[in-house]
This record gives sequence, structure tokens and C-alpha cells, in this order.
Amino acid sequence: MDDTYEVIVVGGGFAGMTAAEELGRGGIRALLIDTNNYHQFQPLLYQVAASQIGVSAVARPLRSVFRGIKGVRVLTAEVTAIDSGTRTVTTADGSRHQSRILVIATGAVPNFFNTPGAEEHAYPLYSVADATRLNAAITKVLDETDREPEGRADVVVVGGGPTGVETAGALAENAKYIVPKYFSPALASRCRIHLVDMVPNVLMAFSDKSQTYARNRLEKLGVQLHMGQGVTDVRPDGVTLADGTVIPARIVVWAGGLQAGKIVTESGLAQGRGGRIDVLPDLTAPGAEGVYVLGDAANITDAAGTKLPQLGSVAQQSGKWAARNIHADLTGGTRQPFAYWDKGYMAMVGRGAAVAEIGRKRMQLQGPLAFVSWLAVHLALLPGFQQKVRALSSWATGYVTHSPSQVVVGRPD
Repeated sequence: MDDTYEVIVVGGGFAGMTAAEELGRGGIRALLIDTNNYHQFQPLLYQVAASQIGVSAVARPLRSVFRGIKGVRVLTAEVTAIDSGTRTVTTADGSRHQSRILVIATGAVPNFFNTPGAEEHAYPLYSVADATRLNAAITKVLDETDREPEGRADVVVVGGGPTGVETAGALAENAKYIVPKYFSPALASRCRIHLVDMVPNVLMAFSDKSQTYARNRLEKLGVQLHMGQGVTDVRPDGVTLADGTVIPARIVVWAGGLQAGKIVTESGLAQGRGGRIDVLPDLTAPGAEGVYVLGDAANITDAAGTKLPQLGSVAQQSGKWAARNIHADLTGGTRQPFAYWDKGYMAMVGRGAAVAEIGRKRMQLQGPLAFVSWLAVHLALLPGFQQKVRALSSWATGYVTHSPSQVVVGRPD
């Protein structure tokens, strides 16, 4: 046993980073462990994949976050096992760390729903590595197709939720504006973006008005919609739909759902939907004293018992709330049930267009006003002043000049 901490936080995403920040500022000694040495801002990963912003705008070194918080130690290591009974964490080098309180905030991994070929051939979009790999693949396909007069550079995006809609919209805008400018109009005519989902419309969590706006906007950008048809097979050269339709494509992007990762599923804790832990109202794991599960690793409910979506705002708020309850655990106080402040939903649908349903009462915005609101909210949520400046600069440059903001160095494999 290498060391003992009051709290160990596994995962440096929205939930884990926020919990560790609150604990450290409250004078509680904590260890934050993550495989990466940076926090990644997941809502903007699709823009990294589409060359709209660079990696440095969405990734902030964790040690810079905690530079002024003496009580928090950041450890870059792969967690290979969690013992919820003893609140012990084992890392890949064999080190073991124990604490009075254990916070599991390991995020999630793509859920391919056992679709044949999806894990092997589709590109997920849940991490910086995913985004840069997809970006490199798209660039490679465009370069190859530019040398092939009859070749195509079609892309299929699987999943009609916010990630799928935003990705499809960004790639369609690239095909409409950037490819003709930096390659040729002829190549642009051979780039088609398809959006596929088994549900009947895009953005099913939004209102009918927002769905209609998003659908019309995507179609105006040239996105081919295939709604109400699930994907039954993914191959290197495209996908097959449930009705037998084959859509040829050089790249398949998977935005079809998430599930808990191996660390959670092998933790011994009782699992619910998506392999996630159905936490109690105070965010602790049932039957595991001193264990909290947060963010995308948990199924969290609001005060009315409604399961909350896997959103950054849910993760961030659960991190803050868990820190308060942990402080109560360590000082003899009483835990309080999680009270979620519903800020609503937003989704970008291309340049100058977005949908937003703000607050619990869902004030609806569409078009340029929603677009400005989306920019303001995401700029405020970005961690770190440098990240905000880089994102804002990239957005301004891209909006005015339709120029890609990042250079890809790497290979898709």
C-alpha cells in the first residue's frame, strides 16, 4: 500500500475534476487519478475532428488546474482495478492506493450495441484521441480522393443525438465551404454526409419545433437523413441498414450511445442501464459505504426520480454536490440528496445556426440567437483562460474566412 488519502477520485473529467477542486479548496486531502494528464472538454471534440478548433482549445493539463490547490495530488496512471469494499485503487504498475472515501468518475466508453463490425471499423468520438484520429482519417480520405477522379469521400454518422447532429453539420459545412476552397468544387461534389438513426427524427430529447429546425437545417447543408432505420452492419466501405439499404462510405462515425467502462463493470457494484451504477439520491453506490459514483459512470436521478441525461452539466453539478456530501461524511454532518439545476439543452447545427431549450421551462431558441447562446455557454464552460482564448480565436477566424483552424499531424491507424 503506497499511501493513504482521505479521498481518491478516479477520473479527471467534468465530475472528477470538479469534485477534486471542491474537496481541495475545502482543505480535504485528495488524490486524483486519470489515464491522461489533461482534462478534455468533450462537447467540442467534434470541432477538433472537423478542424474547426485545435486540441489545445479543448485539453487543459490537470496539474495546471490544481496548481494553486495544495491538498490535491494529480497522478497520471491507468487504473486496472477498484475494490469498492476497501476503497482501494490499483494501477497498472501494481501500486495500490487506499482512502476513506472513493469517488468513481471514470466517464464512459462507446456503446456499439453489438453491431457487427462497428467496433472494428467505426470511429467513435468520445476522447481527444478519438477526435484527432477521426480528423486524420478525414484528411487522408480527402487527399486520396483528390487523386482519384471517380472516387468518393462520403461519411456516415450514426446517431441522431446532439453529438451526431453537430458532427454531421460540421462535416457538411466543410464539404460545402472548405473542400471547394482548398481542394476543388469537383471534389466537393463527391463528398456526401449521411446521418443515420433508428429513431424517427433528430434530437429526440428536444421539442418538435427544435427537431424540425435541426432537420431542415441539416438538409439545407446537404446532409442525407436516414431516420427510422438502425445500422445492422458496419464495414470498411460503408454500412447496411435494417431495411437492407447499403450506404457506401469511406468513413463511419459512431455517435450512437455510451456505456460504462470496464473499471465500473468489474467493480463489483450493482449495475443498471448501460452498465452504469444506479446511485442513491446522495450519489453514493448502494451497498458500498464511502463510495460515490458520478458523471457518465452513474445513472443519476433528480428530486422527482427522473433519470438525468449524460450531460456535462449533470456531471459537473454532481461533482460539486458529492464534494459537499463527502465533507459532511468527514466532519460528522449529514448528506443531502442531489438537487439538479436543469439548464436545458443545446445543439449546434452548422455555421450561424443552433437550437437551444434553456432552463427547466425550456425557453426555445432557434437560429442565430441560439447560435450566439451556444457560443457563450460553451466559452464560459471551457476550463482555463488559454482554452477560452484559443476557441474564441478559432471560431472568429473560421466564421469569417471558412478556414480550417488546425493542422493534422498523425495517422488514422
